[in-house]
Amino acid sequence: MTRPIRALVGELHPAPRLRRAVVLSTAALFALTFLAARPAPPPSTEAESGYDGLTNGVSAQDELDLDRATFDEVEEPDDGLGPTYNASSCGSCHATPVSGGSSQVVELRAGSWRDGRYDDHPGGGVVADRALDAAIQEHVLPSDNVLSLRLSTSILGDGYVEAVADSTFEAIARQQPREVRGLAVKVPVLEAEGAEAIGRFGWKCQHASLLSFAADAYLNEMGITSELLPTENTSDGRPVDAFDAVPDPEDHGEDLDAFVRFMRSTKAPPRDAGQVDAPGVRQGESLFRQLGCADCHLPDLVTAPAGTVVAGGAYTVPEALGNRVFHPYGDFLLHDVGTGDGVVQNGGVETRDMFRTAPLWGLRTRSHLMHDGLSLTVSDAIRRHGGQARGAADGWRQLPRDRRRQLLDFLASL
Repeated sequence: MTRPIRALVGELHPAPRLRRAVVLSTAALFALTFLAARPAPPPSTEAESGYDGLTNGVSAQDELDLDRATFDEVEEPDDGLGPTYNASSCGSCHATPVSGGSSQVVELRAGSWRDGRYDDHPGGGVVADRALDAAIQEHVLPSDNVLSLRLSTSILGDGYVEAVADSTFEAIARQQPREVRGLAVKVPVLEAEGAEAIGRFGWKCQHASLLSFAADAYLNEMGITSELLPTENTSDGRPVDAFDAVPDPEDHGEDLDAFVRFMRSTKAPPRDAGQVDAPGVRQGESLFRQLGCADCHLPDLVTAPAGTVVAGGAYTVPEALGNRVFHPYGDFLLHDVGTGDGVVQNGGVETRDMFRTAPLWGLRTRSHLMHDGLSLTVSDAIRRHGGQARGAADGWRQLPRDRRRQLLDFLASL
């Protein structure tokens, strides 16, 4: 007896639900086969750390030593120093505990905020402390109603920071609790012809690449122009041509390239190996996480794989920096912690009261803390935290003395 045509069609063309199951099963099988065939990503390896002056592998040791010498070299007026400036070498502001480290040196930033608009101090946002001639010494002007001191930051380990993918910072912001969520801002990359990338360097995350960061410092801290920033600052808005004998640009890339190679080749600041496993330190680290400090002072980050293009297309992550785990205790995002200075840089007016989370690696080597260097103890720095950090700071205030000591012991191990 022949079977009904409808039943036969059903065998050849299963019911819709069954057809979907067959399709899904086939798709799942294909996906599993594809994933099995695709090589697993290599495991992340620990970033090099230490204050030993040795390379992290980006440069050969002899090249790193030469670049460090350039970083520490004292510039002269014949090299383009000035006419207004803060220091005569990079090493003058980055030397604690070794070349490239942090500093007790502060710069003075000034500008004006009127009718919802921020303008830099005439001649540049930095009011230089020194000048080649008394006639062009800079000063705060009556029009400057926004003033801020800025502590020089460490650049040790910044090669790893530069090698983190933009998407990583964006993901960190999305995953943070809403009340403490940081802001990832896209900023221009000077060497990338108008391209933008997530800022991560400077107190306002105003730069995304170490080359942009170095060019900015060379001009604003030492008064030396480059092909990326070829125009000399004025002195409080007054021309300085009569005091500047070197044609612009004063650096054609040689010094900037050396500075950047040096920064990319430095090891990350290490923990105090003798204290990491001390009982009080371990308990303090647990408190650090429980209070929510680690939401912004993020303990661990991983760089992008070698070969990844970052910095708006201007830089490719080298093998020595690729897929490395490092421990900055910072998220490199902007937050409002109640200490905002009102200065606007590349991030736009919404960032005027925000600062980059200060990375805590190397904390034990610093005697001046916070953006202005005015906190002289870790306890005082914690007490100054408000805004998005108020919950963690309030938790600190409520700790009994022995628990505070544990937290301070942990921070002293960084």
